[in-house]
Parts: sequence; structure tokens; C-alpha cells
Amino acid sequence: MTIKSTAIHQSNRPENHGSRAHPTFHDARAEFERAWNRPGHTRIEPAAVDLNQLLTRSDSIEDGLRLTGRMLWDAEVAKAWDPGTYIPSVVLEGESWGRETLSDGKPWFVRSSRQVAWKAGTDPGVVLEEVYLDPAGRSVLFLGRSELLGPDGAPVQAGAHQPLFHVEHAVTGTEEEPLNRWRIVHLTDTEDPALIERQVEQGSADWLLGFLSKFIELELDRNPRATPRARD
Repeated sequence: MTIKSTAIHQSNRPENHGSRAHPTFHDARAEFERAWNRPGHTRIEPAAVDLNQLLTRSDSIEDGLRLTGRMLWDAEVAKAWDPGTYIPSVVLEGESWGRETLSDGKPWFVRSSRQVAWKAGTDPGVVLEEVYLDPAGRSVLFLGRSELLGPDGAPVQAGAHQPLFHVEHAVTGTEEEPLNRWRIVHLTDTEDPALIERQVEQGSADWLLGFLSKFIELELDRNPRATPRARD
């Protein structure tokens, strides 16, 4: 299989090396885990999802196509770099820049997007994230930031429409029977049961179907029957 656009491409904007918080993916992981374990933060981790089973149940693809672990990782990388294309119903605008290779050989970049708030009834706002990828472990971390240096080197600010949050997406399971694992920690002062209820109510199946349908359409030259709503 030839993947046409899932590689992390250099931005046309000037490189920005001033916003990286960690020299390695391991250090970024440590920040995520500290946030995950801190009292008061709001943690959500749905059960891992069998994506081929999900696609079959949803009748989203034709011809018995099955996605491998490699394909799913390519989809995660594509979505991380270009959320405006892969999840346009949630990311209203977005761009990524400043790609670097960390001292451990793993990719890093930053992105800015306008996203609807996780809680219903609030306006969209700017979300800033450092993005750390571990291709060998098939895991990507999105670490929310209140301020980053933009593509031109000027500071940019995140919106105040919701607390910062960190997200992990990972491909687990086997190569032939891959699973999607994702978890999110909102950096709240006290745990927010309403936020948990809202996200549990929304579920993750539609989010996964949305971006996978786009990946199948753009990268595999197939036409999914439906493109449900996706998130991050």
C-alpha cells in the first residue's frame, strides 16, 4: 500500500524551535502521566475499540476492506498533522508547524486550531498543542499549552473557553486486529463530573468513524458510505 499524504511534511512557514518543552518522547510521556495522576484533574478513558469491527458494524466501507495496525497509525499521523482535513466538523481552522526530530529520533511539532469546546453550549476557541509522536510504540501525545510561539516567532495565546487538556491516541492490539486506545485529561482544579458525563454520552465511535472514513477516502481511494462526526 502506498500512502499519499500521511507523512509529516514541513510547513511552508518559517521553522519555530522555541516552543518545545521536552527533549524526548519519554519526557513528554512523563508530563502526561503526572497530569493524569494529579488529584482534581478530570480523566476520561473509554474502552479500546476494535476498529475493523466498528467499520463493519457501521457499514461504512465496501469490498471487505480491513485496516491493519500500520494503516491505523498512518491515519493517526495524518490526523495529528492536518486536523482541519480529517476532523473538519470539530476543527474549524488549523495548522501545524515547527517540525523537529527529538534527541531520541522521534518527531515533534506544534499545532493551533479553533475547536468547539468539549462541554456543550460554549463557543469555539483556540487550542494550542505540542505534538509528540512515537512511531515504534504507535502513540501520539497532544499536550495542551496556554501559549506557544507561532510560525512567525510571535507568541500566540490559547482561548479561555475551557481548561487546557492533554490527549493520547495509540494503536494497540495486533497488526491484523488493531485497537484504538485514547484517553484525555482535562487540567481542571477539581474533577468535573458534568464534563465526564458529556464525553461519555458522546462516546468515541462516531469520532473514530469520522476520521477513518476520511482516511479511507483520501489515502485508500475508496468511497465510504458515510462520514460521521469525529473529534481530535
